[in-house]
Amino acid sequence: MTDNSREYDFGNDFISLGDDEGNEFEFEVLDAIEDDNGRYVALLPVFDEAQASVENDGQLIIMKVVEEDGEEFFEEIEDEEEFQRISDEFIERLGEDYEIEE
Repeated sequence: MTDNSREYDFGNDFISLGDDEGNEFEFEVLDAIEDDNGRYVALLPVFDEAQASVENDGQLIIMKVVEEDGEEFFEEIEDEEEFQRISDEFIERLGEDYEIEE
């Protein structure tokens, strides 16, 4: 059963994530979904420079939230069926507010 409540309706939430090379990237959290398999977030990259924002394809990034030792981490969804199910739900939920191409 999916919890369809939106956790981020009261303003924009931003997070910074680092890659394996130590680079930091900022994302806007557009939405979150929680179901029997876990919690997921839909992220959109945020850029400091206007030109970088214009050149970006605006690709929605979907991550699974995992908890380890009391801390939350984001990881890629490796299972194709799980990814498709969650991305379809985000597209349905966010399609009203954003122009999303599949």
